[in-house]
Amino acid sequence: MVRGRISRLSVRDVRFPTSLGGHGADAMHTDPDYSAAYVVIETDAEDGIKGCGITFTLGKGTEVVVCAVNALAHHVLNKDLKDIVGDFRGFYRQLTSDGQLRWMMDANQRWDVPEAVEWMSKLAKFKPLWIEEPTSPDDILGHATISKALVPLGIGIATGEQCHNRVIFKQLLQAKALQFLQIDSCRLGSVNENLSVLLMAKKFEIPVCPHAGGVGLCELVQHLIIFDYISVSASLENRVCEYVDHLHEHFKYPVMIQRASYMPPKDPGYSTEMKEESVKKHQYPDGEVWKKLLPAQEN
Repeated sequence: MVRGRISRLSVRDVRFPTSLGGHGADAMHTDPDYSAAYVVIETDAEDGIKGCGITFTLGKGTEVVVCAVNALAHHVLNKDLKDIVGDFRGFYRQLTSDGQLRWMMDANQRWDVPEAVEWMSKLAKFKPLWIEEPTSPDDILGHATISKALVPLGIGIATGEQCHNRVIFKQLLQAKALQFLQIDSCRLGSVNENLSVLLMAKKFEIPVCPHAGGVGLCELVQHLIIFDYISVSASLENRVCEYVDHLHEHFKYPVMIQRASYMPPKDPGYSTEMKEESVKKHQYPDGEVWKKLLPAQEN
């Protein structure tokens, strides 16, 4: 039994200047700085247990998430750990099993529906496995229309990284609007919301191919894909997980990749704890990195 109370909660705005390298720009996010609202929860438990968590953001607006966390802190401060645990609801390429190279294409939400159908019909001769986010991620019926046109051509629809709850995924699944489901471990409301989507995907026999990259998304999503394989889908068929090889050096327990596969983590927890040195250096706006960058940007 976990014993103790939550004694302190701190949240910090941590930003990495990835816009300088042009990382992550798309129709939804122009020149983003991969960032996170980084939360540390401390306890008075005898073993000094603490919890760390992040909400992946894209720079501007992170301060709003920080304010929201502070505003909600009273829901957990001074509460027993046992109560908190009890209340927990809370262009790519792939080598396929037959040895043939399959292309995965990403439109980054830039097309309208007719445009997506037109372009992908022309690209069908290259036999892509999927087109990712062919139109606005909010357009469920639009995705369904594109899916109906492209599936006969052998092209699947992959989407989900912008979906923020299980209800949106339910509608996408019921409308047959996707053939590859891309959960995002920070976009959805923590572990339980992600697990409900994994279970729905199993019911509809749709493979889950999680979105990752950013700040800590690979660290987070590894637990979900391993759980999906072991306890839900029990299959690797048509399943891949995105991996981006940057910013892992800022985490105490970074992901391990061997032979193009995620390895099971050896440490307990959700792998979200960041190195204190990295947090201090990249804290916005008074960290060392931003003290140098902000005056330069103003000039």
